[in-house]
Amino acid sequence: MTATASQLSPLLTKPVTAADRLLVEMQRAIVEGEISAGSKMSEPELARRFQVSRAPLREALARLERCHLVERTPNTGARVVQLSTTGLVALYQIREELEGLACRLAAEQMPEQEIRALQQLLDQHLTSQRVREGESYYQEAGDLDFHYRVILGSNNPYLINMLCDELYFLVRMYRVQLGMNGPRVSRAFDEHKAILAAIANRDGELADLLMRRHISASRRNIELQLQQVGK
Repeated sequence: MTATASQLSPLLTKPVTAADRLLVEMQRAIVEGEISAGSKMSEPELARRFQVSRAPLREALARLERCHLVERTPNTGARVVQLSTTGLVALYQIREELEGLACRLAAEQMPEQEIRALQQLLDQHLTSQRVREGESYYQEAGDLDFHYRVILGSNNPYLINMLCDELYFLVRMYRVQLGMNGPRVSRAFDEHKAILAAIANRDGELADLLMRRHISASRRNIELQLQQVGK
């Protein structure tokens, strides 16, 4: 029996508990830099900021740690992960391998209606003036993210769990804060179109190769940004 997208991906389920809602708010704040990379996670301050009690806050912090947005170190407590060249390279080595595989699987088995929906998503992205003019390529999380939709198209629950749950928001943190602006914007969009064409043509080998090259180019771009700020 084939699992549905909502069964496979936690991002597609609506927050239910106070900790769920808090997790979504804190993930967004960390990813978009409202809570700065490397900053200390003070429970009293966070409880006041998000107007929650300590119990859901501690649960949310534990879940943020599991998706690698928060780390605990001896004598200093919980902090937001620091963006660094070393961390980027390690993360993107895994991302390149796993997303390449996900893309190949999507080419082999993504239903035609989902491929058409992916084309509509890229058409929607192109309606942004900032994308058309090569200024910025911001994608919302989840269903509005090209990479997220391709990963779901793999229909492999283990890949989806690793890429859309465990690693997704850390990858997104690098992408949003360092990788969605600048001269690479137009190339990134064109690379998405080429990847989609390979998927639509059911060419799994080419789709895998193009996705790997796309992620490698993204890594080099973000690495350059990090080097410029000395990280």
